[in-house]
Amino acid sequence: MSTQVAECSVASCSFNDHSHCNAAAITVGGEEDHAACATFIDIGVHGGLPKVLAGVGACQRTECAHNDHLMCNAPEVRVGPGPDNADCLTYSHR
Repeated sequence: MSTQVAECSVASCSFNDHSHCNAAAITVGGEEDHAACATFIDIGVHGGLPKVLAGVGACQRTECAHNDHLMCNAPEVRVGPGPDNADCLTYSHR
């Protein structure tokens, strides 16, 4: 079972539905010491699945304390504005 995205405060994302992410799953990307939601899309069209709470499908941030074999093992993930429009706010460098 994947870690769920508990909250997304990025209102401009096409997958955002009242602070809930309704993508099937997100990918956490970014660069070292910075984790960004690589699923973020801002095209002005609402997308995703109805009544779905997204999970973290994959995490590319191997230096994150929650990363276990490219999977997130945090209890939950929060996405919000940071250096990028949509960052993984749960990211914690080991």
